Amino acid sequence: MYGSKIGEEMTDKLRLTPDDAFPEDLEVMTDNDLQVLDSQVQRQLDHEVVVAGESDRETEFRHYELDHEFTQRDDTR
Repeated sequence: MYGSKIGEEMTDKLRLTPDDAFPEDLEVMTDNDLQVLDSQVQRQLDHEVVVAGESDRETEFRHYELDHEFTQRDDTR
């Protein structure tokens, strides 16, 4: 799924804004793609805090979802 056109567009960006598409199923993503996505979301969180003084709820939710997926993968290895 991440290798789709949406995924290719996301890898060209340094940050993933709340309006940008987010994969529905993180389980099917490769570890590398998941790490790239996590970096984009983390950069967006940092940006929001610096610019607005707080993070957007959608970005927080995405960060939580990514953390959950990483935990799931760690627990199964």
